[in-house]
Amino acid sequence: MAQFHNVTIVKKANVYYGGKVTSRAVLFSDGSSKTLGIMLPGEYEFNTDDKELMEIISGDLEVLLPGKEVWISIKSGESFEVPAQAKFVLRVKTVMDYCCSFIK
Repeated sequence: MAQFHNVTIVKKANVYYGGKVTSRAVLFSDGSSKTLGIMLPGEYEFNTDDKELMEIISGDLEVLLPGKEVWISIKSGESFEVPAQAKFVLRVKTVMDYCCSFIK
């Protein structure tokens, strides 16, 4: 889906890692939410509350998923899932534009 219709956007940005990772929340009428964001090159560790689907709109990265020892290469147009209550690490190689869906 290239665009969302009939949504609420939270104006205040989520800013992490000194501004190297930013996102904005998109709220849907059915109660679901997503974030749209940008990550600059670097290595970042995140924790999840809900299951997440990370769709990479543009960029090049590697992800180390929970319980795994091998990094997975991800590029523009690809996605990956992270289970709820988990920790994962990203190595962002080029500026990354992403959409994260929170799955309850």
